[in-house]
Amino acid sequence: MTERQRFKDSFDEQLAHDLATRLSVVAPTFPAEAFVAQIVPQLAPLELKARVTIFAQALRDHLPRDYPTALSLLLATLGPPHREDQGMFNDGWYLMPVAAFIELYGLDHLEASLAAMHALTQRHTAEFAIRPFLVRYPDAVLAKLHQWATDESFHVRRLVSEGTRPRLPWATRLDQFIVDPTPVLDLLEHLKDDPSAYVRRSVANHLNDLAKDHPERVVATLSRWREGADTQRLALIRHALRTLVKQGHPEALQILGAASPEVKFIAFTVTPTTVPLGGILHLAVQIESTSIRPQQLVIDYILHLVGARGERRRKVFKWATRILEPGATLTLTRRHSFAPVSVRRYYPGAHQIELQVNGAIIGDVTFMLEQA
Repeated sequence: MTERQRFKDSFDEQLAHDLATRLSVVAPTFPAEAFVAQIVPQLAPLELKARVTIFAQALRDHLPRDYPTALSLLLATLGPPHREDQGMFNDGWYLMPVAAFIELYGLDHLEASLAAMHALTQRHTAEFAIRPFLVRYPDAVLAKLHQWATDESFHVRRLVSEGTRPRLPWATRLDQFIVDPTPVLDLLEHLKDDPSAYVRRSVANHLNDLAKDHPERVVATLSRWREGADTQRLALIRHALRTLVKQGHPEALQILGAASPEVKFIAFTVTPTTVPLGGILHLAVQIESTSIRPQQLVIDYILHLVGARGERRRKVFKWATRILEPGATLTLTRRHSFAPVSVRRYYPGAHQIELQVNGAIIGDVTFMLEQA
């Protein structure tokens, strides 16, 4: 069962009663019983996003029809801002329907909705709610985000990055930034040295997203950021480059100090050569430096998986990062499990594993995966 599947069960009858109670405190005439009665019969067959929408629709139906008035009542139920890094699955998760209310019904009220998102993101998140506003009012919202990039709340500063990620998981894609990432790259410039690790990690994830569509723009940006970078910015750069490094992108590896490898391939072996589904494959590699200076080596292995119809799927797995001294020999071992996992299925057949060092393939080996 995935985290999302478990999380959907939090949006239940109990939450409907809790939200009704909170609203009744600030609006004594709020029709709590009717609110709960509208929500509960619809929930059972629904997944997470649909459940949240049901809650938001009930808020719309039972709060005052005037959007600013309804929004002010919802904001009056907010608790104090979080002092620590808090994600959507922590203390503020019950506010997802409030964020959905803004997303679904607030587009005609830009300023009021932006002010509400500023408050909401300090208790929960507005990274989903802000996206339709970026589509309808790109200039106005980007101007507001430039202001928020220096906000005193790290939650608000994180929203500047997270809310504009083009491929944010679970969220609507922002195609305008997939086509041209210039506006969001301008925002990230202000956040690259943010004092909050929470914000910097969002910046790294954002750049990793952008690298899927604009690898050269991301490499050029991070190459420039690499100059004079302190430890915190270097960590951001490494995290932002993780997908490009797995792909063996030479310029990305060069930013991390991993140049073309000067090594002699000695051996790459796997045991056993026939593995049952659910079993363990043992990998071993031995390489020797042919360089006259120390080398940083980023070592990965690429598993070419057999699909359900015999097609091949390429998956890169991180192995190790090592400094190899001149003339030294490096030996590494690794276990790879073929137990079923929710994000990947294995099928029987002949499989290939390639050894990748600093983006260069230096060896490969084959083995059989068979039914247990």
